[in-house]
Amino acid sequence: MWIWMALVSAILLGVYDVAKKVALKHNDVYWILLCATALSTLFVSPFLSAGSASDHLRLIFKSVLVTSSWVSGMIALQLLPITTVSTFKTSRPMFVVLFSILLFGERLNAVQWGGVALVLLAMWLLSVNSEREGISIKGNRGFAALAVSIVTGVASALWDKHILSGMQPLFVQSWTNVYITLLLGIIVLIRRRRAQSQPFKWDWTLLLIAVLITGADMLYFFSLKADGALLSVISLIRRSSVIITFALGAILFSEKRITQKAGVLSIMLAGVALLMAGSV
Repeated sequence: MWIWMALVSAILLGVYDVAKKVALKHNDVYWILLCATALSTLFVSPFLSAGSASDHLRLIFKSVLVTSSWVSGMIALQLLPITTVSTFKTSRPMFVVLFSILLFGERLNAVQWGGVALVLLAMWLLSVNSEREGISIKGNRGFAALAVSIVTGVASALWDKHILSGMQPLFVQSWTNVYITLLLGIIVLIRRRRAQSQPFKWDWTLLLIAVLITGADMLYFFSLKADGALLSVISLIRRSSVIITFALGAILFSEKRITQKAGVLSIMLAGVALLMAGSV
């Protein structure tokens, strides 16, 4: 059952990433994330419940990780083609698997090592393809933001596995949303005082983003909490959202070198499939 919850979560995530790219036409990164997260917080507010100070400190730390990943990921979406961003982000499960080995005592077998090799090959090919597209990786702010998003996203996934052993999924989701909203609110206020923030424009895409991330996160937390759930497998399934993101992004934004990127994505997904096959 937890595998199916993770799969539906992946589908919602794929559409969510595209919706964020569309929303960037009307608002800046921080307004989009603040509004969408505030709406999501409203949706899950009935599940807010009391918890210990220790629990809340853990969730505040998670909120910092998630906020860092979301903001840097949105900056990458703003500066880079969505097909490039989505393909690079497919590598995230590889890092989750590697760190799961270090932190949770898992071991890579031959099949998993083959998956790691394919993912690394795909990342190199994508960097070459980006250079041919006229996007230099060296000194590129978009790729730097993408790297930060991937690293903090991996850290957040590992932290989720740790804290969910002693907390309920809806408690984690509801309070994490509250803290993320507060963090983003502070960032927006600071930017407005410095005249760095553009005026907010209401866009119905923001409501769609909030609905999608609320559903995706809820299914993710419940799948991770389920008996026998494996973080490495759930992370791999969630990253399959890139297929939807890539396809919709290619159609909606008419980006360049789609055929070459699709080939690289196929290699990346093959590596992810090997990682999954070796994990079950």
